[in-house]
Amino acid sequence: MAVRRSGRGRRGLVRAWDDLRGGSGRRVVELVRVQIAAARAGAELAGEVAGGLDRSLARTRMAEVEHQGDAARAELVALLRRVLVTPIDREDLFRLSRSIDDVLDQLRDYVREADIFGPADLGFAAEPLQALAEGLDELERAVQHMIDDPGAVAAAALATRKARTRMRQLRQSRLGELFTLPLDMDTLRRRELLSRLDAVGQRLGEAADALADAMLKRSH
Repeated sequence: MAVRRSGRGRRGLVRAWDDLRGGSGRRVVELVRVQIAAARAGAELAGEVAGGLDRSLARTRMAEVEHQGDAARAELVALLRRVLVTPIDREDLFRLSRSIDDVLDQLRDYVREADIFGPADLGFAAEPLQALAEGLDELERAVQHMIDDPGAVAAAALATRKARTRMRQLRQSRLGELFTLPLDMDTLRRRELLSRLDAVGQRLGEAADALADAMLKRSH
């Protein structure tokens, strides 16, 4: 007598077959890329603030961007609980996803603090934010090659780290310029915002490290 498979059993077979064909791995990669795209949009928005965009409007738009990033991360976490096969170690995927989320969270705080602290000129932030955007582009490139071209991941991850180093160097340079000015409230506000941008860069570096570590494990 034929045995009827339950709906749950059929779904499990479909999921296993999709895993074996690489479908789940591609979906994981796509969700990480959506997270990076949200962080990239946040960096662009912060750059627009440095260029004169209304800061209260920027905060509203940043909340929308953050929602997109959070939705992609939630979907990724749910997917990782279901799939049998992942492109890299699950722990490293969680670490990578969390670091990208932290980049966006720090950018949200930067835009909010720029509005609250209110230094008249945010031009000092333009170059660090451009370096951040370039680093996120390199991180997206690294993730894109995670399945099909692992050798390209290391180079892109290294370029991401270099962008983080560039952000740190720019912060040091801007601080040096600030310390030549009178110590007033505007100087202190700019210093706080530079510290926030450095925190953004730290999270970018952590994302690059997570991916590089994962690819090293995969090569063994």
